[in-house]
Amino acid sequence: MEPNLSKPASNILAATETDKPYKRQSPWKTAWKKLLRDKAAVTGLIMLSIILLITYLAPILPLENPEEVDLMNRLKPIGTEGHLLGTDDLGRDIFSRLVWGGRVSITVGFIAVFIALFFGAILGLIAGYFQKLFDTVIMRFIDILMAFPYVLLAIAIIAALGPGLMNTMIAISIVGIPYYARIVRSSALMFRNMEFVLAERALGAGHFHIIFHHILPNCLPPIIVAASLDVGWMILAASGMSFLGLGAQPPMAEWGVMLSEGQKFLRVAPHVSLLPGFAIFLVVLAVNLVGDGLRDALDPKSK
Repeated sequence: MEPNLSKPASNILAATETDKPYKRQSPWKTAWKKLLRDKAAVTGLIMLSIILLITYLAPILPLENPEEVDLMNRLKPIGTEGHLLGTDDLGRDIFSRLVWGGRVSITVGFIAVFIALFFGAILGLIAGYFQKLFDTVIMRFIDILMAFPYVLLAIAIIAALGPGLMNTMIAISIVGIPYYARIVRSSALMFRNMEFVLAERALGAGHFHIIFHHILPNCLPPIIVAASLDVGWMILAASGMSFLGLGAQPPMAEWGVMLSEGQKFLRVAPHVSLLPGFAIFLVVLAVNLVGDGLRDALDPKSK
């Protein structure tokens, strides 16, 4: 029997295209496209990229030594020849100190978030997945940490460990652990009884395989959003501790130290304090814009 050739070619082509298997797009690629459509998030991403590029290229940029004292050129205003943003009370170039100080402040903020996220996620996964005694012990410990105001708890930890940049980073990391532990625990409680996890358990998969291959990947979107929004707080906290004399110590170039040193000259040279304060504002604003964009992009209910 000969095939029926009476059907138009367009119908045959349409049928062929319909029969093609549907290719599901990666949720991360979809989120990235959503993020790029958010003008505020893109603006924050560009701002943050420029700031990070300038600060982390400091060793190869033609900058003056940020700790070099020149008392003959102290408290020079913005636009002084050879000193684009002026000098501080010891004649040190403010632009150079801002760039080098940004390396310190931003690095401390990101590392503190990573440490808090790492330990908070582990505690939250254990508490949410195993429950019972693990959940009771871990969450009571988290409740004790959350009973103290964040700033006072950080100051108490630094007072016990001693002032210094490393101890400040440890302190604000410990303060941030409950935040991530509670987020991950709630996600783990939701996913541990879902069908795909029960199926894996029925097939004989071990607890750690289920936790790290099924539950943790599904916890990533809220963790990423929380971390992106938390970086700004960590930078502010580290700078605040340095401002109080508990974090980075002079003559280190760090934004909190610069604010602390410049407050004595607000009347005669306000730029010495205003410039590092504006730098902190820009970084925190950029990080929060990106964090808000990520929250919208990773939300499955958003349209």
